[in-house]
Amino acid sequence: MTSPANPTAFVTGASTGLGYAIACGLARAGYDLAVTSRDAGRLDELLRDPAVQGRKVVPLQLDLRREADIAQAFAAAVEDFGDIDVLVNNAARTLLEPAVNVTWADWDDVVNTNLKGAYFMSRTYAAHCIARKHPGCVVNIASTHGLTGLANRSVYGISKGGMIQMSRMLAIEWANNNIRVNTIAPATALTASRLKMHDATTRERMLARIPTGRFIAPEEVAAAVVFLAGAAAASITGQTLAVDGGLTAN
Repeated sequence: MTSPANPTAFVTGASTGLGYAIACGLARAGYDLAVTSRDAGRLDELLRDPAVQGRKVVPLQLDLRREADIAQAFAAAVEDFGDIDVLVNNAARTLLEPAVNVTWADWDDVVNTNLKGAYFMSRTYAAHCIARKHPGCVVNIASTHGLTGLANRSVYGISKGGMIQMSRMLAIEWANNNIRVNTIAPATALTASRLKMHDATTRERMLARIPTGRFIAPEEVAAAVVFLAGAAAASITGQTLAVDGGLTAN
């Protein structure tokens, strides 16, 4: 069990992309970590990253579509750390598909991961904090797709819009328990997976929507998480911070 001098964070979907960057950012800020992936073996690269050296990092298997996984992963983190100071709901499924082609299974896969899974992860975390009278902080990683309309991304955008509203509802409900809940809504971050997903023409079209003229750096999202998790944000709850280069200001 860690010393009170070492804050702890639980980060879902930490094997790649934004989750990986968030885990590294929190580690650099002094957090010990429980990190998850649907395949825990995919966390090996993160465990070797220089950013997390000197921190206690516990890799966990977690499929947010499975209630038993949520209970087991969180229980394992509590066994290692006792109290968890910050929960970062980052794990997500994407779907690029015209709405008329979306299947029932597509909907369940995306919404059950991005919204239902994040809700029950937050509920599990808050119940633990309330029982132990421990202050808590939830940071949900949504998307500008949850704030704006865009073709062919309906289910993903709906799930992220739901996450934004979920944060407001839970922030109010848990305010008296000293549990803060906020959302970060990033625009497209040019992660390695994004480079593989989109060709140069598609990237240029995506970039044209961002007033600052550049994609978001994953480290900028990580810095926003560290801020919202920290003492400087003690009076911030129920809010959505758009890290988007001005996209949603248009």
